[in-house]
Amino acid sequence: MTLDIMMPFYGRTDHFLAAVESVLAQSDPDWRLFVIDDHNPDEEPGRRLREIHDPRIHYHRNAENQGINATFQAAIDRSENEWLTIFGCDDILLPGYVERVGRLAAQHPRAAFIHPGTRVIDETGGRAVPLVDRVKALYRPRVRGTAELGGQDLATSLTRGNWMNFPAIAWRRAEVRAVGIRPGYRIVQDLALAIDLLYRGGTLVLDDTVVFEYRRHASSVSSWRATDGSRFVEEQRFFRGLAAEFRARGWKHAERAARAHLSSRINALTQLPGAVRSSSTGAPAVLVKHALGMTIAPDAHPGR
Repeated sequence: MTLDIMMPFYGRTDHFLAAVESVLAQSDPDWRLFVIDDHNPDEEPGRRLREIHDPRIHYHRNAENQGINATFQAAIDRSENEWLTIFGCDDILLPGYVERVGRLAAQHPRAAFIHPGTRVIDETGGRAVPLVDRVKALYRPRVRGTAELGGQDLATSLTRGNWMNFPAIAWRRAEVRAVGIRPGYRIVQDLALAIDLLYRGGTLVLDDTVVFEYRRHASSVSSWRATDGSRFVEEQRFFRGLAAEFRARGWKHAERAARAHLSSRINALTQLPGAVRSSSTGAPAVLVKHALGMTIAPDAHPGR
C-alpha cells in the first residue's frame, strides 16, 4: 500500500528538513511525499528539498499564501493513493510509521481513519509532556493494542476533549474527499473532519504503538492563537454549531458535550495569565467570557 504523505509547509527550515529526513528513514519504502509550500518567506527549504533526487518526492510552491484551511484541502485534492496523511512540517515520523499504518489499514478494511500511537516532543526534539497533552491523555480512550471506534460514543469523546494529534492520522482518501475540510476554520478543522466522517458512518482505528512524534512549541498556529484569544472565538462558534448538529441527529450525549465544551473553556482559563502578560488587546476579556460560557461577539478580533 502506497501512503501519500502530504506535507503543507510554512515554518522553520530545520524542523522541515528533520521532518523530510524522517520520511526518508521509513522502514517501508512504499510512500509518496508531496510538499505544498504555502509561499513560505524563505525559499531555502524548497531548494534543499529539490536537491534530494528521489522520484517519490514532489514539491509545489503556492504563488501566494493560501492559509492553513485551503492548504489542507489542497493536500486532500492532490493525493493519489487510497490512504494519505496530512503530515506536519515540524513533526517526525518514526521509522515504522508507514509500515504500521499499512498493517492497520489491511486489518481494518472499513475504517475511515487511523490514529497510531504518538509521543510529544518540544522545540528541540526532546521528550515533553506539557499540560495540554496531560489533559489530552485524560480524555483519550483507554486502549490496549488496537480498537475500532465510531458513532456517537466517539463523537462525544472527541467533543469533550479533542485528544487527537491531527498530523499523525492517516485518512482513507475516498472518505475525506467526500466531505472535505470545512471552510472558515483555522483551528478546529481536524475535529470537524473527524465528526463529518462519523456522520457518514466512518470508524477510527486507535492504536497504541508509538510511531509518531508530535512537536509542541510556542510558534505553532494553535499555540499563539490560544494566547491571543482568537482560538476560542472560533471554538465557541464551532461547538455551538456542533450542538445543533448533534441535536438534529438525536445524539443527546454528544450534544451535551458540545454545549458544555468544558475542556475548551478550561484551556481558555489557563491561557489568561499569558494573555495578561503579553498585553494582547482584547484577549483577556475573550478568554474570561469563553471560560465562563458567555457569548463572545462574533466580530471580536482579539490580539489585534
